[in-house]
Amino acid sequence: MSVEVGQIIEGFVTGITNFGAFVELGEGKTGMVHISEIADAYVKDIHEYLKLRDKIKVKVLSIDEKGKISLSVRQAKEVKKSSRPVDVDWSQDQRVQVNGSFEDALSKFMKESEERMLDIKRNRESKRGGGYSRSKS
Repeated sequence: MSVEVGQIIEGFVTGITNFGAFVELGEGKTGMVHISEIADAYVKDIHEYLKLRDKIKVKVLSIDEKGKISLSVRQAKEVKKSSRPVDVDWSQDQRVQVNGSFEDALSKFMKESEERMLDIKRNRESKRGGGYSRSKS
């Protein structure tokens, strides 16, 4: 079996270091999964995700001229499409349910953003007011 870029292969974890994990792909070929390619979330300790002799699926990211194989666990995961609405987080205090396309979501965001900006502008102008001046006596 030849290893090619883009291919998804099953392999066994043969070694774990602070910066990644080594995976045996078969036929004496070994690749490395960098710590940043273990999971979508921040990985502090690889041992929380992988153990020696675990059977895992990896995607071949690259093969350099020396034959070093770069792998990814997180990119090997199948993308599951669902019919439920996508939850898009545009700010920390607002969540928007998107049922349609990206353009619909963007349009909705722009409209709400303009409304918020108008409210801020009105609020600022009301605080400025005419002010007062001191009369010299």
